[in-house]
Amino acid sequence: MLDSAIKVAFYFGYEDKLQERTCNFGFTEKPVNKALKAKSVFRGYNRCFVFQFSPILSFQSVASLLFLLFLLLRLLLHLPWISNHPHFSIELPFLWTEMAGSVIQQLLRRKLHSHSPNSYLMSSIVTKKDGAGSTGSSSLRALALFGAGVSGFLGFATTASADEAEHGLACPSYPWPHKGILSSYDHASIRRGHQVYTQVCASCHSMSLISYRDLVGVAYTEDEVKAMAAEIEVVDGPNDEGEMFTRPGKLSDRFPQPYANEAAARFANGGAYPPDLSLITKARHNGQNYVFALLTGYRDPPAGVSIREGLHYNPYFPGGAIAMPKMLNDGAVEYEDGTPATEAQMGKDVVSFLSWAAEPEMEERKLMGFKWIFVLSLALLQAAYYRRLRWSVLKSRKLVLDVVN
Repeated sequence: MLDSAIKVAFYFGYEDKLQERTCNFGFTEKPVNKALKAKSVFRGYNRCFVFQFSPILSFQSVASLLFLLFLLLRLLLHLPWISNHPHFSIELPFLWTEMAGSVIQQLLRRKLHSHSPNSYLMSSIVTKKDGAGSTGSSSLRALALFGAGVSGFLGFATTASADEAEHGLACPSYPWPHKGILSSYDHASIRRGHQVYTQVCASCHSMSLISYRDLVGVAYTEDEVKAMAAEIEVVDGPNDEGEMFTRPGKLSDRFPQPYANEAAARFANGGAYPPDLSLITKARHNGQNYVFALLTGYRDPPAGVSIREGLHYNPYFPGGAIAMPKMLNDGAVEYEDGTPATEAQMGKDVVSFLSWAAEPEMEERKLMGFKWIFVLSLALLQAAYYRRLRWSVLKSRKLVLDVVN
């Protein structure tokens, strides 16, 4: 009879020991299958049995073949006569990646999870070849690694090209002055940005969440905002006779809508619907940088790129073709403070204004956060002092043991 508790070590991986699992369980002496080779290794008082067998296809061989097959499919996809095919889909590589991952996952699951202890013992052991077999296994591993590397590179290239075509060119990061921890908005830039919005953007884009009173104390005085609101006419009512009437605007009114409804907006813009700009810097990924890059990123179409009539080439817009023409040109706006109205300056100012419109509470939020951090820091110091004072007697006491013979 063998020992009641035998330490069995399972070795997974290739020529080197990549993973080792040990377990203790009851074991009775039974005839060993001839397909298994058992050898005992004595390490001190532990008796360790390492079982090995040689299947027709080892796990590393199957994985290598899968990687090579996947690499072949990737190379076929990048051939011109396939990639330019009308039925070619960019989702195919990702689908095949998922299929290959599922196959490898099933292989791992079959090796690591079995229905019975004996089958687990039989199926949890990977071949460890010697001599010439080791060279073949190393070659297969090298091919697998090469296939995985090239496949990953091609997959990254495919993903990058697909992402650029779908989401537009990645916009650069600009040093906005209000992005610091304790930084505030440039209120002069907000005032200039509101002027750019009023004279350039408001003819197509609405800002339905902003009221005139929001500008008081931010970019204008109260009298300036009242005079600005009085320039518009607002439909109000009904009156005592049940009829609607128009009145001059007041501080509580919101910015006027350029179109009566979405259908009118699409009809006036060739089917394109100008989005509302109230939250545009939060509604787009990397919003501030994206809006600035979009406004200043109009270029001539490169060779080989055709843009249909009514659209304009902009690499930062998804698809590269946008219905909005270039609106910011040098000198398009005459600033009240005499700042040169260059394209970049107008883009920076209008983005500052849109950032404030999306987060008007940013300055107050940062100030409140700083106050809370300061107060909690003082409370932490007081708590540390109290803990030291309360527990110092118990933690620093000494016990003297007097041994009496």
